[in-house]
Amino acid sequence: MSKKESRSELYKEAGVDIDLAQSLLKKVKQKIGETRRPEMLAPIGGFGGLFQLDLSKYDKPIIVSSIDGVGTKLMIAAMMNKYDSIGFDIVNHCIDDIAVQGAEPLYFLDYIGIGKLRSPLYEDILSGIADACKEQNCAILGGETAEMPGMYGDDLDLVGVINGVVEKDKLITGEKIKPGHIAISLGSSGLHTNGYSLARKVLFEKCNYDVNDKPESLQGDSIGEALLKPHICYWQAIKTALSSDISLDGIAHITGGGLYDNVPRVLPEGVSVEFDCSSVKVPPIFPLIVEGGNIDKEEAYRVFNMGLGMVWFVSENDKNKALDIIKEAGFDAQICGKVIAGDKEVFVA
Repeated sequence: MSKKESRSELYKEAGVDIDLAQSLLKKVKQKIGETRRPEMLAPIGGFGGLFQLDLSKYDKPIIVSSIDGVGTKLMIAAMMNKYDSIGFDIVNHCIDDIAVQGAEPLYFLDYIGIGKLRSPLYEDILSGIADACKEQNCAILGGETAEMPGMYGDDLDLVGVINGVVEKDKLITGEKIKPGHIAISLGSSGLHTNGYSLARKVLFEKCNYDVNDKPESLQGDSIGEALLKPHICYWQAIKTALSSDISLDGIAHITGGGLYDNVPRVLPEGVSVEFDCSSVKVPPIFPLIVEGGNIDKEEAYRVFNMGLGMVWFVSENDKNKALDIIKEAGFDAQICGKVIAGDKEVFVA
């Protein structure tokens, strides 16, 4: 046995299989390659990804970046042994985080930390990432897979980094929001990527459900299926709105912290928002959690999105056009509140 082979076997015996990582990556390289944009200057695999922004398209381009993870939704994926949707979760969550500022997603990078690399988990995650990026014309510029048996055990972590661009004069900051503006909700598919620690405690510890149980209220879905519904990406609706004649003055992505913590992030001084969510379609997983855990309304709207995956703020004159744009993009849309004078507070009726 050569020194090279000996070292490889020793590392494998220690819990890290370099050859397996390369073998599994080859299975999804074609899908990853399908996300390529013309601005990419080199194939994936270099020490750094290269992306040349076409400055002829912009007068004053601003780069917008964000990083996030999937959180303990990964534990539901493990319980279901189903990993094909969490790639969509991380990509769509990251894109929504920069889309609220009007930024077009350009390229994405992923990090997978795992105790023991295995198939088809690895290919399923990367395939989901590739499919989600392709849907939004977002390139995969690179990534990192770290096999660390002494760190993660049987668990894994999934993190994404997104970079996008927006013309400076089209940057959505929320500074134009004023009393009289209308709040419009864009429907969620479920928990998206937040609130899973509380959801797991209620459903599996307090209510003693199994991931395969199918309560009648879930309309045919199992608990696990309802919890794994992918995070929705709303970029296409925002993109259409930006090219229309409506004034989209503010957008809030409703993630961890719900309405109470996310909406104030886009409000200027001197305004608050009153929400009436009675017309919002609430995915059935939420009542199951809220009633099962005896969770009060304020905490529910702070921990979960409760059916509001995103909120747009538009003028009274633009509300109907905004509703049409959202619905034509394939999302549920409802008027859910109004802006009033105040101190950046949120009230949920």
